Amino acid sequence: MHYQKDADSVKHEFEAVSTASRSLNVKLITMILGAAYIVGSGYFAYELGSRVEKAEESQKTLVESVELRNKALIDQMGTTEATLKQSTNDLQTRIGKTQREINARSAELRKQVNETERQLKKSQELLSSMSGDLGGVKRDLSGARGDILSTRNDLEATKKRLETTIGDLGMQSGLIAHTREDLEVLMRKGERNYYEFTLTRSKRPTPVGTISLQLKKVNSKKGNFTMNVLADDHVIEKKDRNVAEPLQFYTGRDHMLYEVVVFTAQKKSVSGYLSTPKNAPQPGVIREQSGS
Repeated sequence: MHYQKDADSVKHEFEAVSTASRSLNVKLITMILGAAYIVGSGYFAYELGSRVEKAEESQKTLVESVELRNKALIDQMGTTEATLKQSTNDLQTRIGKTQREINARSAELRKQVNETERQLKKSQELLSSMSGDLGGVKRDLSGARGDILSTRNDLEATKKRLETTIGDLGMQSGLIAHTREDLEVLMRKGERNYYEFTLTRSKRPTPVGTISLQLKKVNSKKGNFTMNVLADDHVIEKKDRNVAEPLQFYTGRDHMLYEVVVFTAQKKSVSGYLSTPKNAPQPGVIREQSGS
């Protein structure tokens, strides 16, 4: 009984000790955990503060950078705005100048158009007033056209007859007359002196101008002849020459070129003319041309 009681007492004491020991361990663990929590919290607070400080510095740097960039952008915007304003002013000035030039040019064109219309109206009035006169002129022209055409045909025919050729001395001759009518045309032109003649076969020369001519023979069928030219006390024979062939020779102190042209050849006679330069000597007495 007594031992049982002691065992129970020991048991109770042991349980009390165990309970006290557990309580102490719990307190100790609690203190350790609290200390660890405090240390950890302090370190976390320090680390958090350090990070916050770095973040604040970064934010400050970023803000400064943004402010600098914003300032640069503002300055650039100001410069661009000033340039744009200046360009706008220049453009407005040019537009105003161009508009003034357009207005002035338009006014000038309107003035020219009005003047042109006025002149056109005046011309139309003048044309209307002249239409009656033109009708009369047309009638006169129609009547004169036939005369002009006839005269033109005559001139063309004469022009064809009056042609130049090479003389028997190889010199270029003037215009050649083939008929007495052609000779009259040459005389009216007055470019040279002309002396008309008709020669028959004769033993004596016939004076023509300042020279003399003598017909030796003539062949009317072939249209050729032989003639002597007496000039400066010399006798020049023109043998077997043809009608309308210029017979050329030089005479006088100035050695001037004379031409004899025969335009008709009859059975016993020839007709033609002597052509001398305008400044050639003139005969003292104009005698009738004759032949025996």
